[in-house]
Amino acid sequence: MKGNALDRRALIRNATGLGAVMAVAGLLARVPDAALADEATDGVPFEPDGVRRLAEAMASRGFEKPRVDVPAPFDKLSYDQYRDIRFRAERAIWRNEGLGVEMQLFALGYLYDVPVNISIVDKGRAVPLKADDRLFSIGPLIGRGNEQAPYGFSGFRLHGPINRADHYDEYLLFQGASYFRAVGRNQRYGLSARGLAIGTARPTGEEFPFFKSFWIERPAAAGASVTIHALLDSPSTTGAYTFVVSPGPSTVIDVDFTLYPRRELSHVGLAPLTSMYRHGTAQNRLPSDYRPGVHDSEGLAILNGRGEHLWRPLTNPRTLQTSAFIDKDPKGFGLVQLDRNFTSYQDLEARYEWRPSVWIEPKGGWGEGFVELIEIPTEAEIHDNIVAYWKPATPLGKGLPHRYGYRMHWCKELPVAWSGVSVVKTRVGIADAPETRLFVIDFTGGGARSLGGLPRAEVAASGGAVANLVVQENPEINGMRVSFELKTAGTDMIELRLGLKVNDRLISESWLYRWTRS
Repeated sequence: MKGNALDRRALIRNATGLGAVMAVAGLLARVPDAALADEATDGVPFEPDGVRRLAEAMASRGFEKPRVDVPAPFDKLSYDQYRDIRFRAERAIWRNEGLGVEMQLFALGYLYDVPVNISIVDKGRAVPLKADDRLFSIGPLIGRGNEQAPYGFSGFRLHGPINRADHYDEYLLFQGASYFRAVGRNQRYGLSARGLAIGTARPTGEEFPFFKSFWIERPAAAGASVTIHALLDSPSTTGAYTFVVSPGPSTVIDVDFTLYPRRELSHVGLAPLTSMYRHGTAQNRLPSDYRPGVHDSEGLAILNGRGEHLWRPLTNPRTLQTSAFIDKDPKGFGLVQLDRNFTSYQDLEARYEWRPSVWIEPKGGWGEGFVELIEIPTEAEIHDNIVAYWKPATPLGKGLPHRYGYRMHWCKELPVAWSGVSVVKTRVGIADAPETRLFVIDFTGGGARSLGGLPRAEVAASGGAVANLVVQENPEINGMRVSFELKTAGTDMIELRLGLKVNDRLISESWLYRWTRS
């Protein structure tokens, strides 16, 4: 955490099984000397359960951050110098093998100072990769290094024909701590995901677990999913992760993991998402920008354990804000980019209308807890200031395995069947009266124009006073518009809830909003 903003952009069974763990553990100790995968390297036995056993064994020992002694000039690279280290595309893993996927690697350096071990798994054997000038070219901004430069990896990315059959586009990357990003067809990178969040926005400071090792399986056939195994480490916990990545119109990632805490985890975030909201129609405290909206995500969507659909527009407050949406066994949650119209952003470079939404679909019951939303003040769009994750109500105990799984959808539209009426836009502005805000919320879908009349709107406010509540048809979107005024005198924060009802039956998403004096 830097001040009140997080700069998250700058930053993945038997004797035979135990033997594989010991072989992999030996590999980790000598990765800088490991050979590049080729015919002369047979690798070591590997099975997925070995990663879990390794994480469990590590948890019983003290934490030690990995490091590599890197000689000048690679030990103090600037941003431009780091960009001058380029992966040789012709050396991409699985290139020209007809598998529908290729892998490229990121060098160690600049802000990415934690070495990452990367191995390729084929036919039950893991072969480590070595970062040297066979994989990377060193540009003139750095000068000449010896043949071993740049001495390590910081991550990797996958390419495939997700947009055109004759061209391989990047659709997934892992780099920096436990961060990863993905896109579906005709999308552009936006929000990020992480393996785990610990102590986010807490006074004691945030801990950033990192993926220290990856084992990436060679796909069994063309068009098959890519399976990635990862070992997570931090002062507080270790973890064994498996990601099964299926690219397409919506890229789907199945995530299964087991955590082995070194200490009790009292504030841990599962399936964390990190995004950016600078300004938009739902809230804009930053004037003088020609663009109507600047955000990777505009709202938090939740399908709670009771089957209620919640929609919470994001804001960029003056002070850090946390919100907890208490639940039991949630059915899903995610950060969503609703508006897909260029006119809503007017940015020819950023193309915010192409940013993906991400929906988290838990596997099994996650028990009691809450979705926590954190909104951090920011003036610049380069800072990711939005975080959302699931926090279990009960701390994760030391010395015990904690298993979870979920499915991620990197998508344009949420994969949630819904027969009701949904929010499509929230607008907030100044009303005519002093200390009064005007809210205008548009709804559509769910046969909004065939309800046999307009529904009744109900607004609940934790403070202030609601006036002039109006529901009317909105033929421009084949839906309806709800507007009301909120008198804010004498208050600093007001929680709002709005729903549309027919015969006392809720037919809409529950629209939630936190107004703060800003």
